[in-house]
Parts: sequence; C-alpha cells; structure tokens
Amino acid sequence: MNEDKRSDERISTNLPARWGGVTGDHEGRIEDLSLWGCFLNTIGRADVGEVIGVEIKLPTGEWLALGGEITSYQQGIGMGIKFTFLTEEEEEALRELMK
Repeated sequence: MNEDKRSDERISTNLPARWGGVTGDHEGRIEDLSLWGCFLNTIGRADVGEVIGVEIKLPTGEWLALGGEITSYQQGIGMGIKFTFLTEEEEEALRELMK
C-alpha cells in the first residue's frame, strides 16, 4: 500500500464547485480538501500551471471564492489545485469547512 506523502490534513468531501480558466466557466465537485489545495472532479479542461478561480459552495449555501494553480490534470476526471494567495479570512473559512 502506498503511503500518502502529503503533509497537510485532507478530508474527503463532496461539495459543489464552479471554476473558471482559459477554457471558460465550468462546474464540478470538490472530492478532497486541505488548507492548501483540493481535488476537483470536473470534465472541464485545464493545463498544469494554469491559474484559475474556484468557488466552493459552503453548507450555508454561500460560495467561498479562492484562487489556485493547477498541479495535476486527468482528462475527464478532474484536477489537483493548490490554493494560492489565501487571505486570513479565506484560510479561516477553509478551517471551518474542514471541521
């Protein structure tokens, strides 16, 4: 069995998301989440290194807008995103979401 080498705590989730990049606006679902990134299940296309905007629908119905960089992409499956430039408020919102 492979050991997960990521150091940040990750949680499994299934949250609606929408994102926009050079190929336009798309929808998807956040499958796992940490303070510094997530995996977004989506059929939208993106390139590794591309900077995108992603919004996560919170249980309250509000949307949490974040910026991120694509770290991995699997066509028809989704992408890994590293959150970049988090404000203190965004980081706190992610902490609350992960509780």
